[in-house]
Amino acid sequence: MNNREKTAIVAGGAQNLGEHISLRLSQEGYKVVVADLQEDKAKSVAETISAETGNPTLGFGFNTTNESEVAALMTAAKEAFGSIDLLVYNAGVARSTKIDSFSKADWELSLDVNLTGYFLCAREASKWMIEQNSGNIIQINSKSGKVGSKHNAAYSASKFGGVGLTQSLALDLAEHNIRVNAIMPGNLLSSPMFQSLIPSYAKKLGIDEGEVEQVYTDKVPMKRGCTYEDVANAIVFYSSEQASYMTGQSINVTGGQVMF
Repeated sequence: MNNREKTAIVAGGAQNLGEHISLRLSQEGYKVVVADLQEDKAKSVAETISAETGNPTLGFGFNTTNESEVAALMTAAKEAFGSIDLLVYNAGVARSTKIDSFSKADWELSLDVNLTGYFLCAREASKWMIEQNSGNIIQINSKSGKVGSKHNAAYSASKFGGVGLTQSLALDLAEHNIRVNAIMPGNLLSSPMFQSLIPSYAKKLGIDEGEVEQVYTDKVPMKRGCTYEDVANAIVFYSSEQASYMTGQSINVTGGQVMF
């Protein structure tokens, strides 16, 4: 089956990295479902992508932590495009606070969106993929899923949980010809998420806000931040037949900052 016969769902696909992934998958020939909490934005992005690539694209509003809405997304994708071949779980939130003042609400939000949402989307997508006897599930995780992150207890804990969930899903689904992997990006320095954390990072490092990006760049052996295209390249490869013998992996895209 070539990509023009395949459907990709990008959860958290309407802005920033998710929007770039949605566009790249459409350029690769997938019929793409841009799924996001921001329904209007999802539909607008889908229309823009379809106009640019000429490939069918659907915008869909849903909450990753709501079971019925996740199930409705999968049904809509199946009905619109006939299959569910690739799920990319890109939804995520981050709250940066030292542990002694980290609120329970922020802890729960991080686990709900970053981990429970991944579980629900993977569970519901797998029902259709099992029926097809084929599919790919990819979580956009983080290098913080392999190494702890100062002042990011909830984010890191949720991402470590994502690694365990990815491995468990891979074991559950291998017999159905469904592969499950996680992509572990380094710091997306230009992303709104990273930019929003700069004040708290400056505080924890004891430096000016204008120095933060350089500090994080200097931590990377390749001396640059991760880009959206770096992540998209990994998704395209690990969802392809060229990676057909790889499942349950947590794949670093960190410029050498994390190597295990």
